[in-house]
Amino acid sequence: MAPASPIDQIAERVERLLLRHAQLQRANALLTEQVTALTQERDSLRARLSAARARIDALLERLPATRETP
Repeated sequence: MAPASPIDQIAERVERLLLRHAQLQRANALLTEQVTALTQERDSLRARLSAARARIDALLERLPATRETP
């Protein structure tokens, strides 16, 4: 087998780089989707936590005040 010419070597390298670039673009898109989903989930959990805290605060307000004994 004859050694590949420098142009053939460069062309092969460029093809590999293009394939790797496409793979990285797909991986980046998937990771971006995951970040978006996790951000939405976090925001939803924060809202639920805030609502739960508000309900607890409302319940605590309804409790009678305790009297301190000397």
